[in-house]
Amino acid sequence: MVENNFDILGIVEGSTEKEIRDAFRRLALQYHSDRGGENEQFIKIKQAYEDLKIGKKYPETDIEKRKNSRVYSDETEADVKRKNQILGQQLSKEMKAAEDWATALNKSNLTATRLFGSKTLGEIELERKANGSLSIKGNFMAGSITYDGPILMQGSITSPSWTKEFQTKIHLTSGDFKFINPLENKYKIENGAEIIVDSGNIVIGNVYGRKFRVEDPDGKVGVFQIQEHRTHISSPNGKIIAENLINTVSVDADSVIVLNAEDDVRISAREVLFYGEKFTYDSTIELKQGGTVRFFEKFSIQGLSGDAIIKLENGKKIRLFDLKTKKIKDLDDQLVPNKENYTKDATLVGNGFTITYDILDNLSRDIPKQNNGWKSKFGF
Repeated sequence: MVENNFDILGIVEGSTEKEIRDAFRRLALQYHSDRGGENEQFIKIKQAYEDLKIGKKYPETDIEKRKNSRVYSDETEADVKRKNQILGQQLSKEMKAAEDWATALNKSNLTATRLFGSKTLGEIELERKANGSLSIKGNFMAGSITYDGPILMQGSITSPSWTKEFQTKIHLTSGDFKFINPLENKYKIENGAEIIVDSGNIVIGNVYGRKFRVEDPDGKVGVFQIQEHRTHISSPNGKIIAENLINTVSVDADSVIVLNAEDDVRISAREVLFYGEKFTYDSTIELKQGGTVRFFEKFSIQGLSGDAIIKLENGKKIRLFDLKTKKIKDLDDQLVPNKENYTKDATLVGNGFTITYDILDNLSRDIPKQNNGWKSKFGF
C-alpha cells in the first residue's frame, strides 16, 4: 500500500486545513534537527504538508522527481546547458534577494525567518537571530551572499558545474562560518564553491573540487583539455578546521587544521596541523614566514608522499621525502634545543614534531666543506 501525505502527517483523509497545519507543527517540533530529530524525516514531513496545501494527496514518484529535478539529463547537451543556465540565473537572483533581506535586518537589528528559492529550485531557510548570526538551512547551490556577522550552516554547499558565471560565493565580513555537526550530518563543500571569512574562523567537513576532461574544441580526435572547478576556502586572519581536502582544493588561513589532503590540494598558512595519514604527491603546503608544520601520524607515514612539497615564502621548496628521512638528532642544536628528548631514529615527520620555518630554511642550505685535498695546495 502506497503511503499518502495524510499518512505521513498521521491524520485521516479529509482533515481540515487547521488539522493539517496542527499535525505538521506537532511533527516538525518532534523531528526538527535543532531538537535532535532526523533531518530526512523532517524533510519528508515538510514536503507532505506543502503537498497537502495544494491538494496533492501522494508524494512525488521517482519519475516525477526526475522530471522536476534541478538538473535536466534526458535531453541534448545544448538543451541541458540552456536550461541549467536559466536555473543558475534564478538561483543567483534568489540569493541576491536573500542577501538584501539579511542586510536590512542586520542594519535594523531585527530577527526574522524566511524561505528563499522554490520547489523546483530547492528551498533554503534563512533566519537572522537576536545575537546577529545568520542561520542557513538547506543546500546552497548557486549565487553569492555577503553578510556582516557569523553564519551557521545546516546543509551542503555546491556550485554550478556548467559555468563559473553563477559560482557559489559566501563572504563574511565579520564573525565565524560554521557547519553544524558537519561529520555527523555529512555536510560538504564541492564543485568550485568559494567561502571567504575576513576576520573569523571556518569550521567545515569534507571539501571537494572537480577536475575533468573535455574534448578538444577544434574536434581533434583523442585530444582533450583539462578543466577544473577549484574549491577555495579562505580565512586569512583566522583558523580553518576541515576533515578531508580532496581533488583540486585551495585553503588559505593563518592556521589550518586538517585530516588528509588528496589530489592537487594547496594549503597556505602560518601554522599547519596535519592529523591524517594521506598527503598525495601533487599537493603542496605554502608556509608563511615564521610558521610551523606538524604531522601527528604516529603509526605509518607511508601515505605521506615523499614527493609532496613544502614551499617557503622565500621561494625555497622542500620535498617531504627530505623531512621523512632527516633525523632530529642531526639538526643544529640552535634549531632544536632539546634534542635529548627524542630517540636517535626520530625523524621530522610524525608524532607531532614541530617543524619550524627556520628548520626548513636551513635544511636546504649547503654547508661548505673544508678542502684538504691536493688541489687546494696548488690553488685549484
